[in-house]
Amino acid sequence: MTNGEETTGTTDENYNLISILYHMLEGAETYEMYAEDADDADDQELAGFFREAQNTNRQLAERAKQLLKQRLS
Repeated sequence: MTNGEETTGTTDENYNLISILYHMLEGAETYEMYAEDADDADDQELAGFFREAQNTNRQLAERAKQLLKQRLS
């Protein structure tokens, strides 16, 4: 397995980057729901963990946007 096509089904790195961006943003939204559930259960430690995961995903999404912008310009 020497190229992206053999592992992801595509050799288009921009497609892969867009996919990562999508999944990071989708995850961030899901983690917010988990955090709200933890808030409702009065579990601030767990809510904080989910918000930390959400923040990490948002940061990665921002990095993906920057990389995509660089590649497309």
